Amino acid sequence: MKIGILTSGGDCPGLNAVIRGAVLKGVAVHGQQFVGYRDGWRGVVEGDVIELTRGMVQGIAKSGGTILGTSRTNPFENGGGADVVGARMADLGVDAMIAIGGEGTLAAAKRLSDAGIKIVGVPKTIDNDLDATDYTFGFDTAIEIATEAMDRLRTTGESHQRCMIAEVMGRHVGWIALHSGMAVGAHVILIPEQPVSMDQIAGWVKLADDRGRAPLVVVAEGFRTDDMQQAHSEHGLDAFGRPRLGGIANQLAPELEARTGIETRATTLGHIQRGGTPTAFDRVLATRLGMAAIDSVVNGQWGTMVSLRGTEIDHVDFEDALGRLKDVPQHRYDEARILFG
Repeated sequence: MKIGILTSGGDCPGLNAVIRGAVLKGVAVHGQQFVGYRDGWRGVVEGDVIELTRGMVQGIAKSGGTILGTSRTNPFENGGGADVVGARMADLGVDAMIAIGGEGTLAAAKRLSDAGIKIVGVPKTIDNDLDATDYTFGFDTAIEIATEAMDRLRTTGESHQRCMIAEVMGRHVGWIALHSGMAVGAHVILIPEQPVSMDQIAGWVKLADDRGRAPLVVVAEGFRTDDMQQAHSEHGLDAFGRPRLGGIANQLAPELEARTGIETRATTLGHIQRGGTPTAFDRVLATRLGMAAIDSVVNGQWGTMVSLRGTEIDHVDFEDALGRLKDVPQHRYDEARILFG
């Protein structure tokens, strides 16, 4: 059997470990052949592939990014569609595909699976927002990067007695903000699931300042105050029609400074959270998911996604994994809120 592998959507630490796990097990255990699609769904639609051998994937688990490249191409637009994808697979002798990606990628994979394409999915997102899996690889690395960056922000904030605001990724969920904020001891953590007023934010900041601390505020890019209709977005839409979020920290900073009288600076961590070497946890999880994806292919479990349940790898239908985000539950936010101010 010849299997095509693609990485689509935003890049993520651990992608190369998935590729390695899938190819090594597929070759060593099942004698399968592999090709890699260049630049995600673009390569699928255009039939642009490279051969993936055992030698090519050895030693790549420690590398960030993806050796295949990625894009936010929608396979159903610009001359794509299930018929085109099926024809390109037939031309290349590809029997099945492994799609590694987040919500947009897996939603497209589901549509292709519903149309008869043999495809399985591997969940990928630093945001940890995919339902039906406890953790996604890349999330642990993003937390580590954000935590280290905010440790550095604290020292400069304390030197000047400034309020520092750190904006992290996460789209419409607050997992990165929650975990990194708790790890670094932030005085305020703002997440999309919990809109709060500017008065409340200013109150928490003042409490920290009154105790002689330099306030540190962690805000998820999808956060909105209780009087905002939607999350701040100034960069338009992506290929799947979703808003590109970002910039909320720069909106909060002048407002907080005006309300508290505390000099306030904003820093957006941005794509630094996606880059660099994946943590050991993410390398192991990604490798296990890649190996499990091969099991799905061998067993003909088309239209499914591999997932982490506790410490075990499971296989779930796309239907169960898509359609709703994995939000931060109330009790998790209540735990963190005890630390505010």
